[in-house]
Amino acid sequence: MALESFPPLLLVCARYVMSGSLMLSAIALRGGRLPRGRELRAACLSGALVLGAGNGCLTFAELWVPSGVACLIITLSPFWMVGAEALLPGGEALHPPTILGMLVGLAGTALLFAPDMRTHTFRAGLLAGFLVLQLGMAGWAFGSIYQRRQATGAHPIVIGAVQQLAAGVTFLPLVLLFHQHSVHWSLRGAGAVLYLVVFGSIVGYSCFIFALNRLPVAIVSVYPYVNSVVAVTLGWLFYREPFGMREAVAMAIIFAGVTLVKRYSRPLAGDHAQYVTAEAREAGPPLPTGRLSGRSR
Repeated sequence: MALESFPPLLLVCARYVMSGSLMLSAIALRGGRLPRGRELRAACLSGALVLGAGNGCLTFAELWVPSGVACLIITLSPFWMVGAEALLPGGEALHPPTILGMLVGLAGTALLFAPDMRTHTFRAGLLAGFLVLQLGMAGWAFGSIYQRRQATGAHPIVIGAVQQLAAGVTFLPLVLLFHQHSVHWSLRGAGAVLYLVVFGSIVGYSCFIFALNRLPVAIVSVYPYVNSVVAVTLGWLFYREPFGMREAVAMAIIFAGVTLVKRYSRPLAGDHAQYVTAEAREAGPPLPTGRLSGRSR
């Protein structure tokens, strides 16, 4: 709905500048510890990857594919996160049950490309949307794993706020360089942006970054399942987007593949999240009270 009023680049930029600024202002007023130096640079880089590339690609993909189909494709993101974890030093190596689960998930995604038996044509823009989403999922996965392995004295929600502002600022030069269609102001579009800022960014992403700091990658990566249900429901409710037997079967196959990955993923031998030093804990008050960094065991 937000794309009805705002061009993609401006939407991503405005969304994260607003959410990041609001959160960091509230954190500063409460006296929370803000990241500095290397910690700040790492948060900005991961924000550009996770939110800039990840959600930026999703925003563009939804110009070509319905939001429900886009959300189904994104259910492949756990495979990206498992793969990123395996590729980075010290990560869990891939093994046959995990690879089998990935192949099952890919089969479900391939079903989305199967030509409609009545028209024998592919959906317009589906291939382009699929490729853009793969790029976004790669950025989201590698950026998430990179941030997860950083030693930090700031609370995860503070890191998430920095990531959001960094992602918005990253898109600012693109907004100025590439002219897109003008903004078409409407109550519907403004409400959609407000929803994205509050529930998508401040609430939703904060929950994700907090969970990423405390839980194993395999558990955190399950978030697309809930997103897919919400996206399909909203797409059907507001736009009457098609969702037929092929999409339903594809979703079932994708879920089966991801379930195999989760069921047979071996626990990591070590904990990759770095724990904050005593000096960092003393550098400033936490926000909120509790452990500042690392997953609880």
